[in-house]
Amino acid sequence: MRHYFLVLCLGFICATSALAEDIVVVVNQKNSVNKLSRDEVIDIFMGRNRLLSSGIMALPLDLPSTAIEREYFYSRLTGKTISEINAYWARLIFTGRASPPILVHSQEEAIQMVMDNRSKLAYVNRDKISSQVKVVFELNEK
Repeated sequence: MRHYFLVLCLGFICATSALAEDIVVVVNQKNSVNKLSRDEVIDIFMGRNRLLSSGIMALPLDLPSTAIEREYFYSRLTGKTISEINAYWARLIFTGRASPPILVHSQEEAIQMVMDNRSKLAYVNRDKISSQVKVVFELNEK
């Protein structure tokens, strides 16, 4: 029974990890931006620049700190852990220089908010997207 439990846990971890590895950044289908570079995504999600190339204000959405996708996204994008990201935002908030991305409760909520507002963008698993959003950045692109 114990062996079965360990195999089940390992399978779950591998499946969850595989899902997290296909993270994309999406925008509203009506947004004129079709592609973002890695540097542009970093600047938007780290509060350095909140304007898209089209001149529209970028309003990034963030998943909860417990979401494996959030950890994977920031780790692959910036090379920083969630603790380092949280410390970064604590410093910026304290000094009043920037505000963090808008926190959402789930990928589904993020997608709905992107569909409802052409300024919002979010990182989600590719398998969660609909035809009402478009992919502008693929995290695992070489």
